[in-house]
Amino acid sequence: MADAEEAGGDVAAPGRPVRVPLPADASALPEPGAEFDEALDAALARLDLDLTPGMRAAIDAHVRLLLAWSPHVNLTAIREPGPIALEHVADSLAAVPTLLDRLASRRRRPVGVLDLGSGAGFPGIPVAVAIPATTAALVDSVARKTAFLDVAVAATASAFRAHGEEPVRMHVVNARGEELARRPGQRDRWDVVTARAVAALPWLLELALPLVRPGGCFVAWKRDAGDGAFDAEVEAALPLLEEMGADEAPEIRDVTLTGLADHRLVLVTKRRPTPDRWPRRPPRRRRLLP
Repeated sequence: MADAEEAGGDVAAPGRPVRVPLPADASALPEPGAEFDEALDAALARLDLDLTPGMRAAIDAHVRLLLAWSPHVNLTAIREPGPIALEHVADSLAAVPTLLDRLASRRRRPVGVLDLGSGAGFPGIPVAVAIPATTAALVDSVARKTAFLDVAVAATASAFRAHGEEPVRMHVVNARGEELARRPGQRDRWDVVTARAVAALPWLLELALPLVRPGGCFVAWKRDAGDGAFDAEVEAALPLLEEMGADEAPEIRDVTLTGLADHRLVLVTKRRPTPDRWPRRPPRRRRLLP
């Protein structure tokens, strides 16, 4: 776990008390409660998803820690159990049925998931848990967020084991997305790369597609306010797709959960390795943003 300042506690200073370190044991924290359970159960039924006891316990452990940490560390503006169930957990899980269909031919082979800009762990932790992935990487460049992610990853593993189930092998990467594709063993590696509320779609494609293996896919969580901005963002991304080794057009799916009618999933399938010149340096990349 990171030091007290990174984890959200105060560092000793003259005349200033030291706060108790933030919790790492999810099992010692209160359960998310009935409002959380009811909202998540309704979403799972709508998505036709069945979670094993270990999967459900892992998701609960993640949320327990989020509720405990959020008053002290800026992880999310949503801090009530019911809204967290819908707007974070269920929204993340909305992509899982489609991903399971796409991964059906690989069910006896390892499946790797990488989440860019993971923040509080969404969508990466729920997606990796529910598939379930063999291995998952949660990527963020902000130290206080990776401190939380380290604790959440350990808690999900403990929750799986408590139910006699094999945990997803998750690890946390403290890095910027544009650096990651240049690291050994990362390029053209991952079956699924995810990003939620991180950046505009053209920028995301440059960060994500170099990491996706040929035959794998990138999923972006977006909102469509109905003002044309979402359509413009997709249109701006189209010239990049074929050049980066992907299908010429993305697949766009509506999120069908009540309360999330304006949410969209943008799925991009990669067909061949991405040329080495991608991703470009940020100033050149920004000129493509809508």
